[in-house]
Amino acid sequence: MIVSNSGERSSAISLTKVMERAPDLVDLYEAAGSSVRAHGLEGVRAAVYLVLDRSGSMRPYYRDGTMQHLAEQVLSLSAHLDDDGVVPVVFFSTDVDGSTDLTLGRHHGRIDKLHANLGHMGRTNYHWAMDEVIDHYMASGSDAPALVVFQTDGGPTSRLAAERYLCKAARLPLFWQFIGFGDPDDNEFAFLHRLDTLAVPGRRVVDNAGFFHAGRRPRTTDDHALYDRLLQEFPAWLAEARTARVLDR
Repeated sequence: MIVSNSGERSSAISLTKVMERAPDLVDLYEAAGSSVRAHGLEGVRAAVYLVLDRSGSMRPYYRDGTMQHLAEQVLSLSAHLDDDGVVPVVFFSTDVDGSTDLTLGRHHGRIDKLHANLGHMGRTNYHWAMDEVIDHYMASGSDAPALVVFQTDGGPTSRLAAERYLCKAARLPLFWQFIGFGDPDDNEFAFLHRLDTLAVPGRRVVDNAGFFHAGRRPRTTDDHALYDRLLQEFPAWLAEARTARVLDR
């Protein structure tokens, strides 16, 4: 399906430019565009971040290309929301393992290559990655909203720190969309459900997080379904953030 002219005009980066710079992402771009329009986000501008888990249990997902594919899905979505064609990426395990920019047209195999050069895969600590995103956003000088796609295959070693960072970040225009990979019955994911339901306004000024589980084989998830779930809670957060003056526009 080719997006309509109106859909192309409302996207930060047009279909024509995507075809020129990253023709391999056209199908993903079109799927993302359908979800953007379905969720009433046409014309919305937002930065998009990607946070990737590098704990030891994540090894199979890097090996089979799942992580590279997720990065391409997120990059294709960002083309509708941000005109710079760049997604800042943070790799984390025990600490922040590394960070980079994923750029439209220079994305081929990028995640796989970086992962291979980052060495030891440790434990799972969300809060250091969250701190890295917050620092990057603050340093950018932007006051625009940001969608942070945060992938993990389990709960963090320091749960209290993760809760504290999420609640603190609620006063910033950052929405944290957590995605779980792996066994849906794993008790580790109970913590992510908890983060998704932390009290408002008791614990945080707005509901600034969402969570969904992508299954044991997330690469087989339909692109349209993935984008629908990535964007499911973002519009409501935008409205709540404006009401709470977390967002000024």
